[in-house]
Amino acid sequence: MIVADRMPPLEPDKMTPAQRQAAQELAAGPRGGVKGPFIPLLRSPELMDRLQKVGEYLRYRSALPPRVGEFLMLAVSRRWTQQFEWAVHVPLALAAGVRQETVESLSQGRRPASMAADEEIAYEFCDELERTRGVSDATYRRALGEFGERGVIDMLGLIGYFTTVSMVMNAAHTPAPQPEAVAALRAFPL
Repeated sequence: MIVADRMPPLEPDKMTPAQRQAAQELAAGPRGGVKGPFIPLLRSPELMDRLQKVGEYLRYRSALPPRVGEFLMLAVSRRWTQQFEWAVHVPLALAAGVRQETVESLSQGRRPASMAADEEIAYEFCDELERTRGVSDATYRRALGEFGERGVIDMLGLIGYFTTVSMVMNAAHTPAPQPEAVAALRAFPL
């Protein structure tokens, strides 16, 4: 079933001055343009600007190892069945060292059996947080021991940020790039 993009890219001549400025600033950064969640978010240029700075930090300067960050991005995008983030981050996760069988398990909505030790700690933290809206002392201590306080905060920020952009794109029906490059996620329940 093809779903219409509710908030397609804005034409530059239809943008407000604030939208043009926000789009130019985003294009000048590491993302190189207005893509993915930033297409619908551009309708609120100040929010887009603030969120993109959070996302830039979490993707490029976080205390988490890139492999763990990419792994968590997949876990969150699977939870939300967010096709754009899944399609973008599967190749990045694999390149960062996440195992193919781990990605396949996540895509099927299963707890991966082949996770690295730090991925398992991140998975348990994310899963428990999403299911219970908190984390137990034991889960917190494991995450703290592995990632430190800054890493725990960055993990929370990453989970929250990718939840936000997943909600935005799911509501806006933002299409995934090159859908043939990565198999689309099936909707829950699987």
